[in-house]
Amino acid sequence: MAQAKIHAKMNEVQGKFSRTLSMADRSGRLLESLDQLEMRVEALREAAAAIEQERESILETVQSIQNGQEMRDISAGEREELTLTADRLMGRTLSVEISVGTIRNPQQEDALHKAISIIDEIAAKLLDDMCGGRQRLMALHAACVSEAPPVPIDQKFQAIVISCALEDQKKIKRRLETLLRNVGNAERNIKIMDNQKLDESKAANGNH
Repeated sequence: MAQAKIHAKMNEVQGKFSRTLSMADRSGRLLESLDQLEMRVEALREAAAAIEQERESILETVQSIQNGQEMRDISAGEREELTLTADRLMGRTLSVEISVGTIRNPQQEDALHKAISIIDEIAAKLLDDMCGGRQRLMALHAACVSEAPPVPIDQKFQAIVISCALEDQKKIKRRLETLLRNVGNAERNIKIMDNQKLDESKAANGNH
């Protein structure tokens, strides 16, 4: 009788042990599935971010063509046709809507707003002082790169950027790079136009 109770108790313990192992196995499989899903989520976010960057790059290129000096150096008829094509490409690109959200804590949210405000303020004054604006943008961009920059760093802006979420830091850097390229293109176009006016003036004087 006592031996039967002992066997029954052993079977009960073994049953519990077996169920525990089974639960551990299930937990392990679920964890493995979640780990795989996490990798897929990160891959999805990276792919979406890459598409977002490609969209920005296309828009920037179309705008550069629209505002470039070469567009002014062609006939009115050709310019009208190319402008229609550029507008169509711009519209089709804008129809692609994609957004990769960033999870931020209150400190990161505040830092992002400060960084955007600083950049917006400089961008709004570029037409009034393009050279000075470019110098300020370069100082801000220098605060976003890890390698030693050839220009002074805006230390205050660097502290703000460091407080931003990592994804926001990358977007801030990309925006500054875009603004610097736009300023460079604008300065080249102005220089070309000035040279053309100078050449026209010399030609006019030579005819007198």
